[in-house]
Amino acid sequence: MPEKKISIVDKADVKVDGRKLIVKGPLGELRKNFDDPRFLDVKMDVDNNQFIVSCGNKNRKINAMVGTIAAHARNMMKGVTEGYAYELRIIFKHFPINISAKDNEIQIKNFLGEKSVRTAQILGKTDVKIDKESVIVKGINKEDVGQTAANIELACKLRNRDRRIFQDGIFIFNKAK
Repeated sequence: MPEKKISIVDKADVKVDGRKLIVKGPLGELRKNFDDPRFLDVKMDVDNNQFIVSCGNKNRKINAMVGTIAAHARNMMKGVTEGYAYELRIIFKHFPINISAKDNEIQIKNFLGEKSVRTAQILGKTDVKIDKESVIVKGINKEDVGQTAANIELACKLRNRDRRIFQDGIFIFNKAK
């Protein structure tokens, strides 16, 4: 019977509502729903400043879900107390890349001299700051921040060109707190 115990961070408040995990902290609130009929045997509980995930099933795949839920809880607690930030660098040789944020998307103009505009989606409540040579993506949800940074990087993906010559793009440079 696998069981994971995670000590709750001082500034975080963790609640379990059925299959929903709610974590509140100084930076905001995160909610995650683990409602799946395959995982009815997985139990979540908060006791004595600890978050406990356990399972009474002998199925290996269902037992693996215990570790997954524990990792999500750790990431959520870190997110609401410290937050997540990714730094991306804008690199170009010949054509200066222009970036702007509009609504829930980032527009990349003049990439390799292209006339068309490339776009990347901003997920959730992620904050994007654009400088001349860097883009900083911040937020409390690790999944949204990471996927937004990946969307920006993938929007500048080159196809059918030699990477040794065409080194232009926007690349993840640093993952910071």
